Amino acid sequence: MAAAPRERSPFLGLLPLPERNAVVQALRTETVGGLVLLAAAVVALIWANTPWSGVYEQIRDFHFGIPALGLDLSVEHWTADGLLAVFFLVAGIELKRELVVGELRTPATAALPVVAALCGMIVPAAVYAATVTAGGGSLEGWAVPMATDIAFALAVLAVLSTHLPASLRAFLLTLAVVDDLGAILIIAIFFTSDLNFVALGGAFAGLALFYVLQRFRVRGWWWYVPLGVVTWALMYNGGVHATVAGVAIGLILRTTRDRDETASPAERTSHLLHPVSAGVVVPLFALFAAGVGVSGAALGEVFTRPEPLGVVLGLVLGKTLGIFAGTYLAARFTKAKLNPELAWADVFALAVLAGIGFTVALLIGELAFPDPAASERIKAAVLIGSLLAAGLAALLIKRRNGIYRRMYEEENRDDDHDGIPDIYQRADTLGR
Repeated sequence: MAAAPRERSPFLGLLPLPERNAVVQALRTETVGGLVLLAAAVVALIWANTPWSGVYEQIRDFHFGIPALGLDLSVEHWTADGLLAVFFLVAGIELKRELVVGELRTPATAALPVVAALCGMIVPAAVYAATVTAGGGSLEGWAVPMATDIAFALAVLAVLSTHLPASLRAFLLTLAVVDDLGAILIIAIFFTSDLNFVALGGAFAGLALFYVLQRFRVRGWWWYVPLGVVTWALMYNGGVHATVAGVAIGLILRTTRDRDETASPAERTSHLLHPVSAGVVVPLFALFAAGVGVSGAALGEVFTRPEPLGVVLGLVLGKTLGIFAGTYLAARFTKAKLNPELAWADVFALAVLAGIGFTVALLIGELAFPDPAASERIKAAVLIGSLLAAGLAALLIKRRNGIYRRMYEEENRDDDHDGIPDIYQRADTLGR
């Protein structure tokens, strides 16, 4: 059947089939990883508040590496500076895919999620700044409540057994992708130590060589893995957070397929590393970052000290107001029509869910507050803010789950069992 020219889909309408398949595959991995992440965070919290907390701290603070190469790090820092580079590499690949074939490939489709994500970063930072200014606190943590943790958010949806349509999940994923880009730029610009320009020059030379190898279609992991590790080590010694190397390599990887290829280098790398990132890397980081002491006094400090209070308000209020207002205003400005099967209440619920800021928020918190006592309070604030956002989002989403279930079943029905949902084959959907 010849497809008629497709009109512009309504906002949060039916996704094009290739985009839907890519989103479903990515979110399936993130959801499983998110459940492992939740388990790791719970284990860390319990372990850090038992009589064996000393063992936890000894393991977390144990140093190993190669001192001669400037890589003598603690277990906690290896997970934050080393393993998270894999997480950001996968994020860089996802961003590249969105820019080339996804929602960010054209200004018309990119406007809404980009504006929503930017507002979802600016407003939480402003809420934090207003809170700490009023309380006489430090502005150092302004970037902590800016990033959404897509794996944690999807894990909450999985625990709730919701049937959120693919369009809403894709919008949340795009928000998180843009968030990750903003976070890595913030880390690269504002959280650098003393710069070693020789090492940085070597890192950029490594990235340039990586680009040349991709350009000339050089194949073989034995070229890229050693080069990636060396580039990461040079970036770390150059004074820029080493995760920047991961996202840079992800953006360099080619996402388009040649005629003789069944998958592009970016697709193959994502297929291999996405499960590792979601199921191993992020949970390990959570295991050694989320272990904070929880007591009545510690919890009280979260709401009485301006810095942790600013983080909580930034996540719960700032994210919600920023994303919802940004989305609504962008839709009005671009004259985008909301999917008639949905309501703005659904966008509001999604904005609340985006207040779950775990992995990147914890990372930025450690960078912004090197003092262990202050860092512990910020970590507790991130956990509390994320739990509050998750609880509020759960109430809002479950309230609408009947509508979501009907939409989900409709877009996944395949009565002829040909692997293509029937909704994509009906004549009346060709112009949607």
